Amino acid sequence: MDILLTHGYFLQEDEAEKRIMKPYPTLGILYISAYLKSKGFHVDIFDSTFKSKETFRQYIDSARPSLVGIYVNLMTKLNALDLIKYCKSKGCSVIVGGPEIPFYGEEFLKHGADVGVIGEGELTLEEVIPHIQKHGTTGMRHIHGIIYRETDGTIVRTAERELIQDLDSIPNPDRAAINLHQYINTWRTHHGRGSASLICARGCPFTCTWCSRSVFGDTHRRRSAKHVVDEIEMLIAEYKPDQLWFADDVFTINHRWFYDFYEVMKKRNIKIPFECISRADRLNEDILQKMAELGSFRIWYGSESGSQRILDAMQRRVKVEQIQNITQVAQKFGIEAGLFVMLGYPGEEISDIDATITHLKKTNPDTYLTTVAYPIKGTTLYNEVKDSLIINNDWEKSTDRALNFKGRHTERFYWFATRHMVNEVRLHKLMNNERKHVLPLVSSYAKSKVARMGMRLTEKART
Repeated sequence: MDILLTHGYFLQEDEAEKRIMKPYPTLGILYISAYLKSKGFHVDIFDSTFKSKETFRQYIDSARPSLVGIYVNLMTKLNALDLIKYCKSKGCSVIVGGPEIPFYGEEFLKHGADVGVIGEGELTLEEVIPHIQKHGTTGMRHIHGIIYRETDGTIVRTAERELIQDLDSIPNPDRAAINLHQYINTWRTHHGRGSASLICARGCPFTCTWCSRSVFGDTHRRRSAKHVVDEIEMLIAEYKPDQLWFADDVFTINHRWFYDFYEVMKKRNIKIPFECISRADRLNEDILQKMAELGSFRIWYGSESGSQRILDAMQRRVKVEQIQNITQVAQKFGIEAGLFVMLGYPGEEISDIDATITHLKKTNPDTYLTTVAYPIKGTTLYNEVKDSLIINNDWEKSTDRALNFKGRHTERFYWFATRHMVNEVRLHKLMNNERKHVLPLVSSYAKSKVARMGMRLTEKART
């Protein structure tokens, strides 16, 4: 074995993820595995999603890989640190990659990793693996896109690696190396429809201040429509999912590509339910109609706020009215609207939260998800608040999700604000339902008023 690839998403050990039960495989390491195998490397994958840390330790004890590559993100960072520690105790060299590495590479090296991959991993690992096999984990200044420690202890960050421009040149993800049927069946068991994921593009050129683009950059590179549809045909034939998830940052960002995609799908007579993320300003009635024809059943929008002032501060480059209008057009074609809503952005006040509640009532999404803003290192938001950050734990004990900054409302305030918003929107839906039931109406009304009172009682306290 030249390298073992793994990640830290242990589903059964995460209570929040067990409640959701919507797992997808980590496409990043599957792409890397497929690429390395195409170049003659012997690659194994330990897919941790449905396994335990104890199973991982047993695997390391048995397989004794000399080199382990671990994908790390915000959600899996703490688990990944445990994996690094155990691998090092067994004499493995460890490479880490993912969105955490460009800005926390030094910390990962200090906690046991030998090399950090900055950005895309395919071409980088093609150079790193044979070097480590011949010369060890030092002397790699000539390899672009990594961070490592030299023999004298100096931490070296090498020159930036160019992004892969021709995405069609990369083999499809190495799904045969994992049990994809287990993912699909988990979806089917818990949600009635089995789902599989794929990605059509890398990178996002938009400027949202809170969004990290540390792996694929702020460019936008797409696979050809034919290449994507070939993969869809393969997924349907081999795995028979009931629906697809397009994991692109903005699925319809390139209209010319979408029309090509539409034509290829229609020519091959493929229609399958799918959901994706897009932007209100990258959709129109014609595109939505064609998406519905192809099977689109839900589009997620980064709505974030109903306050134009806050949207402008986020550099979202979209108008509140655009989101309201385009979601209603989508719903006309039978496409559900899912909104992402963010509270707690710097400068937000109660009037902005009220505007968001009004926005949700007008938009009438089929579903929405809420979060309280947190600054991810490397983002514009992080740079704006870094001088006022509140750090309560050592780096190895928490993630950027736990970061707070001085001057905004307390966690308790946002607890009340979220419940006020949820119950106000629910009350609005109930009031507009032809069949009104008294108890749910009274319950939502009472919960909304109590939460609003909690907001007032806690609004003066600041972090």
